[in-house]
Amino acid sequence: MIYSAEVEKMCPVAKGAYHGPAPIPEEGKWVQAKEIKDISGFTHGIGWCAPQQGACKLTLNIKEGVIEEALVETIGCTGMTHSAAMAGEILIGKTILEALNTDLVCDAINTAMRELFLQIVYGRSQSAFSEGGLVIGASLEDLGKGLRGQVGTIFATKAKGPRYLELTEGYITRLALDEENQIIGYEFVHIGKMMEAIKKGTDANEAMKAATGTYGRFKDAAKYIDPRHE
Repeated sequence: MIYSAEVEKMCPVAKGAYHGPAPIPEEGKWVQAKEIKDISGFTHGIGWCAPQQGACKLTLNIKEGVIEEALVETIGCTGMTHSAAMAGEILIGKTILEALNTDLVCDAINTAMRELFLQIVYGRSQSAFSEGGLVIGASLEDLGKGLRGQVGTIFATKAKGPRYLELTEGYITRLALDEENQIIGYEFVHIGKMMEAIKKGTDANEAMKAATGTYGRFKDAAKYIDPRHE
């Protein structure tokens, strides 16, 4: 340790009481976090790239400072999906400090990691008051049956109005319109369920039929349209 001449000439003055860092809630306990291994928690965060043309939802499950589970969901440009694949390999097994200072390939994923780091080290985790935290694999519950990200895709113009393309229920195949051309329901295909059925040997057409459902007053429509072509 090198001290400046000014500091060298100073006489020692005793420090008062040491109170330590403020305790933060972690997995049902109050913890005075002093080292990375003191940090545990499960939480989500959102990141965005510099041109703001894409975003990442990142979910991490951290135990004693180490990332044990990661769920990377991206939306935006095509390159982000491949970046997410690489980030999934990079993140697991790293401490949160290592991950914060690692290139996660995509700006949006890096920003999400930064936002998660801030939440987790300040005790703002989803599992802050859950005794023992959440089990490894908990992030998959967010994806639902078929393990697909929850994506809403809507396109609209002033001239022609809105088009529902994909919602939580799945891929929208038809919109139901009333006499005034207002949307009163829609038909959808749950892609996750359909693919699960096909993998089990069901004929593709039968699987699609079984995974097709409707929402709203679909049967009362005066007109049906394909939102991608009409």
